[in-house]
Amino acid sequence: MQKTLNIQDQPFQLSLLDEGDQYPYELLLLADETKEAIDKYLFHCDVYILTRERKVYAVFCLFKESDNVVELKNIAVDESLQGKGVGSILIKEIVSIVKKSNVKTLIVGTADCGDAQIRFYERNGFVKYGVRKNFFIENYTLPIVENGVQLVDMVMLKMEL
Repeated sequence: MQKTLNIQDQPFQLSLLDEGDQYPYELLLLADETKEAIDKYLFHCDVYILTRERKVYAVFCLFKESDNVVELKNIAVDESLQGKGVGSILIKEIVSIVKKSNVKTLIVGTADCGDAQIRFYERNGFVKYGVRKNFFIENYTLPIVENGVQLVDMVMLKMEL
């Protein structure tokens, strides 16, 4: 799968990585804290990258939870394109991809203290529906601190398609 997206009047290629392709860990680590945590889901996901002139500018990972639910496990945009609407463009593409597989619900989780991330998902059509208690305590060996607060719970958001 490959698709051209025009972003800031520039052509970018959105493509699905094949097994054996290199994963862009430097970008994946913008959205998740450790390579070990990423590796727990990465090899079970469809991984898409956004490239231009051989440079990877964004990545997202889709995990099929069931016939009706896909989880967005990771979405990351290169710092040079952050704040420019690229994440919202990618969410629209993700919705399109997921709808084609007749999935009914797209879910995503983020830190309960990640106010900017939660607002981003809500602006893009997600609504809060639950909490995974102690997620960051149980799934990471070292404490993760964001904005001066240790991460504990994961807020879950969903979009009905």
